[in-house]
Amino acid sequence: MAGFNDNAGGGDLSKVTKEVWKNNCFPEWGRWLNDEIEDTIVPENNFAMWWLGCTGIWLKTPGDANICIDLWLGTGKRSKRDWDFPYSQGKKFQMYRMNGGPTYQPNTRTVPMVIDPYEIKKIDAVLSTHFHRDHIDQYVAAAICQNFEDVPFIGPKFSCDIWREWGVPEERIREVKPGDEICIKDMKITAVDSFDRTALITCPAPEDSRGICPSDMDDRAVNYVIQTPGGTLYHSGDSHFSNGYFEHGKKYKIDVALASFGENPPGLTDKMTSADVLRMAENLNTKVVIPFHYDIWCNMLADPSEIEYLYQFKAPRLNYQFKVYIWQVGGQYMYPRDKDLKRFMFDRGFHDAFTDEPNIPFKAFL
Repeated sequence: MAGFNDNAGGGDLSKVTKEVWKNNCFPEWGRWLNDEIEDTIVPENNFAMWWLGCTGIWLKTPGDANICIDLWLGTGKRSKRDWDFPYSQGKKFQMYRMNGGPTYQPNTRTVPMVIDPYEIKKIDAVLSTHFHRDHIDQYVAAAICQNFEDVPFIGPKFSCDIWREWGVPEERIREVKPGDEICIKDMKITAVDSFDRTALITCPAPEDSRGICPSDMDDRAVNYVIQTPGGTLYHSGDSHFSNGYFEHGKKYKIDVALASFGENPPGLTDKMTSADVLRMAENLNTKVVIPFHYDIWCNMLADPSEIEYLYQFKAPRLNYQFKVYIWQVGGQYMYPRDKDLKRFMFDRGFHDAFTDEPNIPFKAFL
């Protein structure tokens, strides 16, 4: 766990096996982010969150409420020669069901796993927005069930059914639909309508005559409005753009909104475009909009700079009252402390350079 272990075999390379390599290097960040989250004391009238990849978020409050939403620690394609693992499922495969195309989808994971679920020491709830496998995770479920006795799993019916299938105890599962509220310490979580049209056509159930899965959206997906002492967070899951955001913006005072952004392949509309992200922010009347999900899949990888460019073009004319923030996976964002920032940058370190060794050789070349 110390990192940079460049002599794992102790001089005997035959001992450096694939298992040793996996144990030493994965997850790539080890406990680093676990430690940072644990050590962070959230100031009064703020809330802190960390981007865990895809739409995975860790949220922490001044009252030490800790929840994760959509934490996913799996992978996409792992071999070009084996299209049956893990997502190619013929005509049941979601991308086939979206456009009638072949099952070929080169969706390899493009960002590291920045948190270790088995090293989580404190958590109050695990949330899922919907049942797609990059928004619900068996490794997270296993780690939480093994290490905690009563942490609840919260999500719509389809997510809860998956947790049941994996073996999460029924008494720990909490099904929610739009309008349901759950209070955890100094945090109030409200499930609201999802606008994830992809979820309506990608499911294990048979289709009806229109090609639509015959169950209500509320069973499949929800968005979350999370009120904290520092402000209100809107987690949109995989929602597309909808005029329904306007209703949510009228009903709730939203400070930070997370928008599922991506580069849609031909024949698919699975993520919001840059224009959609700005429209979502305007409809929600949020103060800050942060794109996510664009990071995870190689075949939908997008550049959030496009949102910045479009914002700069439109903001003076449309008098936008919100700001765009571009994050990095593994990074912390604290609101309202960081409300005026535009882009995330990791701590560069070396703050105490020259203090202990004022006469180090290279100083002569400055």
